[in-house]
Amino acid sequence: MVEGSMTQGAGQEPVVRTATLRDFRVPPYARVPVQGRPEEPPAGHPGALDEIARPVADPTLNLGLGASSPVPLTPPVSLSAAVPGHPGNAFPDDEFPEGYTPTERDLPVINRGDTVQVRVDPVPSPAPPPAAGEGPGPLYVVGDVHGYFDELVVALREQGLIDDNGAWSAGNARLWFLGDFTDRGPDGIGVIDLVMRLSAEAAASGGYCKALMGNHELLLIGAKRFGDTPVNSGAGTATFQAAWLLNGGQKHDMDRLQDVHLQWMSRLDAVVEEDGHLLMHSDTTAYLDYGSTIEDVNETVHEILNRNDADEVWDLFRKFTKRFAFRDDGGPQAVQELLATYGGSRVVHGHSPIPYLLGQVGTEDGEGGSGPGVDGPHVYAEGLAIAMDGGVTMAGKLLVVQLPLQG
Repeated sequence: MVEGSMTQGAGQEPVVRTATLRDFRVPPYARVPVQGRPEEPPAGHPGALDEIARPVADPTLNLGLGASSPVPLTPPVSLSAAVPGHPGNAFPDDEFPEGYTPTERDLPVINRGDTVQVRVDPVPSPAPPPAAGEGPGPLYVVGDVHGYFDELVVALREQGLIDDNGAWSAGNARLWFLGDFTDRGPDGIGVIDLVMRLSAEAAASGGYCKALMGNHELLLIGAKRFGDTPVNSGAGTATFQAAWLLNGGQKHDMDRLQDVHLQWMSRLDAVVEEDGHLLMHSDTTAYLDYGSTIEDVNETVHEILNRNDADEVWDLFRKFTKRFAFRDDGGPQAVQELLATYGGSRVVHGHSPIPYLLGQVGTEDGEGGSGPGVDGPHVYAEGLAIAMDGGVTMAGKLLVVQLPLQG
């Protein structure tokens, strides 16, 4: 499933604007004939972010979210003018590959009457952390950041987690990021640097700042490690480099990416349980494929990344892009399966923007409107799931909230 991409060119500096609904169209990544290894696009070329943002039939591994109504289909768009030699990811005879995650044509935006939106009022002043010896401090979670550094700093400051200088100021509080630090936004590497620094400062204060593995971390790791090496996508030939560009990869992030960032991302856990909350990035049951305990899942993910096999990492990335497992009638049962296996009483996840879970969309031109109406986490699946991706990439809100929810 998919989240789209910004219209910024792969070789250009960031465009100063917020991505709108047009940036979440389905690109024709899945419909390009295999043409061999891609060549480097010329400097300043828009790459796969403007030209390939047009909808086509049956895409398979774009991470963007489509429009709420079926899109008129046109003949497949050739990428030969946009990305020479693009390998594509076509599947034969319009048959869905095994493990295919439906796209916007298969998953129209819903507006279910039994979908409950829990509005959480901002906390004006966080509760002071307990004194030493009184147990752990308050627990906070952060939704998908996607390179929106300034918005993250503002949200952390509003919760009292950092001071005016950006330093940790929450004592022994506990802070979990739910993944997806880069891609689409203006400063993904700056976001990673901030989280790494806060981790050290929080530990020195008796608290902690930790992070989970998102599908965009896997995508960035793969693009850096494997580049345009063909991988077996289950539906033809694909490459991490092409998928990264199609899903919001930013050249300025890749240029600044260092070994320390890769090592940090590669060591992130995929799932964790805190205070009865099962924290994970994606709203999918695919985690069950990697182990029957939290420890097993995290160990398996780390082993896959350490083996450095492109096909194996691609399969992990593909499964972590799945979404909407908790949304419809079978959602509560899917959540209960995860909770019964790994523990906890609620799943807290990012990955799928709340506006799409609620059937909302942003303004078409990104101007003169307030964007999607997100003002807090979304509680659904009979109260068993909490969605934390406020849709910051589509004029929504970057969410930082304290658990358990109040209200």
